[in-house]
Amino acid sequence: MGWLLTTWFLLYCVIISSVFFLVALLIWLITFPFDKRKLLLHQFTCFWGASHTWIMPGWKIRVIDRKKFERGKTYVVVSNHQSQVDIILAFNLFRHFKWVSKAEIFKLPLIGWNMYLNRYVRLIRGDKESIEQMMKDSEERLREGSSVYFFPEGTRSKDTNVKDFKPGAFILAHKLKLPILMIAIEGTGKTLPKNSIEYKGSQELFLKVIGEMPYEEFSDLTVEETSDKVRDIIAENVYALRTDLKN
Repeated sequence: MGWLLTTWFLLYCVIISSVFFLVALLIWLITFPFDKRKLLLHQFTCFWGASHTWIMPGWKIRVIDRKKFERGKTYVVVSNHQSQVDIILAFNLFRHFKWVSKAEIFKLPLIGWNMYLNRYVRLIRGDKESIEQMMKDSEERLREGSSVYFFPEGTRSKDTNVKDFKPGAFILAHKLKLPILMIAIEGTGKTLPKNSIEYKGSQELFLKVIGEMPYEEFSDLTVEETSDKVRDIIAENVYALRTDLKN
């Protein structure tokens, strides 16, 4: 049954992506002269991405405190990373942001092309020049007024526990004096574990917007201290959600 549902999921991705990319391209063409930040295109992309979570039997999506991601505000957004499902789960926020995503995803037909249209930020992990360019591109998007969404663990956690955070997001928060919006994700690691594409059965998928940490709360901290403080808060919320699931 697991592989049948996985096949259904992948088939849906292929069919719907072929249709939705044409819609995305049309939106891009129409809004190109006046929507540099791609606000409308990203909202459509949220619908496209979130739809993947709606069609899977047994997936119960719970977005908690979405309102804490305030419209019109610019954040450095950070969350833990358990699974590729985190991405389509986060689209259920229906808030404006730019992803920082590994370069391989941009190479995917249709989905990757749409990421280019949205001006999401590419990153080749472990490549110094790519990391420097990612920081420049992320700063540009933030200065334009677009929030940027980071997975500061750098890659998916194998055991779903929150790993140490890399400094990039926090360097930008300090430099631009922007609030850090903290998000906790739980349940996706069991749904689609790292190095697996097999459907693992019914799951509750949680995305909790913990809230923002204003610049004033970390202005006197170092980048490393800020990173550790944010990681501890996110980890605490992840474990709380995990406890709720067990109960």
